[in-house]
Amino acid sequence: MNKDLTTGNVARTMLAFAGPMIVGNLLQQCYNIADTLIVGKYLGADALAAVGSAYTLMTFLTSILIGLCMGSGAVFSLQYGRRDLRSLRKSLVVSFGFTGGIAVVLSALALLLVDVILKVMQVPAEITGMMREYVWIVFWGIFFVFLYNFFAYLLRALGNSFVPLCFLGISAVLNIGLDLLFVMRFEWEIAGAAAATVAAQCFSGVGIGIYTWFHEKSLRPGRKQLRVERETVSEIVRFSTASCIQQSVMNFGILMIQGLVNSFGPAVMAAFAAAVKIDSFAYMPAQEFGNAFSLFISQNHGAGKGERVKEGTRAAIRISVLFCLIISAAVFVSAASLMQIFVRASETEIIAKGVCYLRIEGACYCGIGVLFLLYGYFRGIGKPEMSIVLTVISLGTRVLLAYLLAPIPPIGEIGIWCAIPIGWILADLTGVLCIRKESRQGG
Repeated sequence: MNKDLTTGNVARTMLAFAGPMIVGNLLQQCYNIADTLIVGKYLGADALAAVGSAYTLMTFLTSILIGLCMGSGAVFSLQYGRRDLRSLRKSLVVSFGFTGGIAVVLSALALLLVDVILKVMQVPAEITGMMREYVWIVFWGIFFVFLYNFFAYLLRALGNSFVPLCFLGISAVLNIGLDLLFVMRFEWEIAGAAAATVAAQCFSGVGIGIYTWFHEKSLRPGRKQLRVERETVSEIVRFSTASCIQQSVMNFGILMIQGLVNSFGPAVMAAFAAAVKIDSFAYMPAQEFGNAFSLFISQNHGAGKGERVKEGTRAAIRISVLFCLIISAAVFVSAASLMQIFVRASETEIIAKGVCYLRIEGACYCGIGVLFLLYGYFRGIGKPEMSIVLTVISLGTRVLLAYLLAPIPPIGEIGIWCAIPIGWILADLTGVLCIRKESRQGG
């Protein structure tokens, strides 16, 4: 199932490779969307606000691990492009130990500091108990998130995007089934939704690990690969840390925005919780296409195929922009109907606030689509630090503007919504200017 990304038609190769990754990431969203849908419909607006706020928190925590695995995946892809399996096996050992250790520490800290975290997030008193109950259970699944993403990025680096999709598909169905069983049949309420998510994560993480061990025997490390070398450690730490910072800083900004949203009360929190799920689901294909594009660039850059890198970049921009324009139009027109998937029709205030968010964000998906490609490009050519620069620009703009505009009474939460796409656009302009500057210098 492994695919060589250095040969064949550029656009078709990228789309064929990205397709399973896009579907897989959309299925991954089903973990929290299932919780949100069932909780919102059967447990009410307060429970929806608690799960939505917890989703933002968990996205931030798991983004640290996903960033580390993503950075390691870029190294794996570069080495696979060079057909350097010896170095690849060494990198696997270092990356698994490095990222796995961080996963254990992160999980322990989250469990120990749960009350402090909720206080910092300014969670309203009326939903603190529910949110604490939910996150306490979900925190136990952090290590399984690491397992899945480590092996998923390894397989994708080899050109295999189908197997990670299979494990995610099964676990998504399992998650939804257990949600219905635990929440509606056993009446475990919000704890049942959390338990269903952890069980599904356990299946996908352990399952893909076992598959990789038995089906990629050539990558099993021998005694020589168990010896840690400074060069290998340096490369893994450099790429992993840069991608981790980029991912976690981006999601820390979202977490800061969540804290500001929480200050407006449960109605805005519930609207934001539902709208963010729709928002994330809408542009998730563009995000995962950017990740696939990064691995395409890595393999071809490692193989020394510079012209194929340029051709792939042009094709990726055309594909991503076209997709984002279509999705923007669909979300803008269907915003009210999409909100009613998660919120009762009688909750008119929540729906109205969510529609406002979706119509502001939905008009600007091209901004984040291009930004995902820029992240992937710089990571793929061995310059992951540039992704941090773009993230800081995007994050700094959105947080600064949000905190400046939201306290102004006539603007309120609308200022938060407007700040986000402005940050995307400024980061895009910076990234494009850097690429043009490099191109001129290279010429």
